[in-house]
Amino acid sequence: MRRLFAIAAAALGLGAPPALAAEPEPAMEVCEGCETLLEAALAHPRRAEDRARDIWRHPAETLAFFRVKPGMTVIDYMPSGGWYTRVLVPYLGKDGRYIGLNPALPASASEGLVRYFGGLKEKFPTEAAKWNLKGAPFEAFNTDQLGEERNGTVDRVLIFREIHNMHRNDFLRAELASLRKMLKDDGLVGVVQHRARADAPAAYTDGNKGYMRQKDVVALFEANGFELVDNSEINANAKDPANHPAGVWELPPVMRTKRDELTAIGESDRMTLLFRKRP
Repeated sequence: MRRLFAIAAAALGLGAPPALAAEPEPAMEVCEGCETLLEAALAHPRRAEDRARDIWRHPAETLAFFRVKPGMTVIDYMPSGGWYTRVLVPYLGKDGRYIGLNPALPASASEGLVRYFGGLKEKFPTEAAKWNLKGAPFEAFNTDQLGEERNGTVDRVLIFREIHNMHRNDFLRAELASLRKMLKDDGLVGVVQHRARADAPAAYTDGNKGYMRQKDVVALFEANGFELVDNSEINANAKDPANHPAGVWELPPVMRTKRDELTAIGESDRMTLLFRKRP
């Protein structure tokens, strides 16, 4: 465990220890630097159920690859049930800022989209209050609720397993344009996405199966003002054939199809990409 966090710290190029989270909980009191702060965030009892997914999601290595540091302003795009929220808020610390962000929805949006993505400003803080998070100031919005004063203020945008939803619901282009404006000139976008086989047919990679081809995701970002900085196999899973008839939701943790061989695969094969905005 210590070696894992040492690797993460080295990847971040850490210098002086960051400030600690405001009113730290007992588990955070001994933290003197990023390594221990991240370790404490990941080991906290509130993550008792989340921790089973660490073996597939590699949060320490992933945040290191995305160059996330305490004190940063970070957008957690489409935070869903808050799996990464419970890591990021304490890790970013009192000098950081956490922003949960869902897409802007048109007036014509279906009832299902509104129910799933709408009203994040009202719903998410209420849910997060149950987790008793301490650390970065916490905010949540839909994109159309943010004013121009946010432009150029964000260090990192993190999009975990949501590019397919952005693509299939046709708000990827508009949302990337908004996120690009919010990023600082040296800001970065980190993406983790279910990865289809390179030769997967178009019918399987339109987002409705959850899987997308890596080259298509890169091309979509490049077409919308970003360039690829780096990619990693941190979240790869060679056991996943990425050809499930009902899509990625046949695998854990959703398991729509309950078969032992699917459980043995684990979570999906995933690309891990880092982008910056082009001038």
